[in-house]
Amino acid sequence: MHAVTRSYSGQGASELFDRISAASDEVEGLLRGVKGFVSYTLFRTDDGGVTVTVCQDKSGTDESLGVARDWVAANASDIDVGAPTVAEGPVGMYLSS
Repeated sequence: MHAVTRSYSGQGASELFDRISAASDEVEGLLRGVKGFVSYTLFRTDDGGVTVTVCQDKSGTDESLGVARDWVAANASDIDVGAPTVAEGPVGMYLSS
C-alpha cells in the first residue's frame, strides 16, 4: 500500500476544510473512484488540517493528488490558501477496526 498526506495551514486553510467537509458526499464519490482506493481521512489542526489517502499502490495516490487538486480548483479557487505540503510513501503498517 501507499499513502499520501496533504497538509494545509495558514490563511484560508480552515475555510478550505469547512468546504471539503460540506461536500463530503461529492468528495467521497470522487475518491472511491480512484483505482486501488483504500481509505481517506481528514483531520483538523490548530492551523488548518491534513488529509491522508491510502491506496493499493503509488499510481492510486498519484491519481488521488490529481483528484484533490482538480476539486480544489473547481470548488475552492476563491479561497486564498497556499498549496499543500505533500508527503508520500509506502505504508509500513495499516490498522483498521
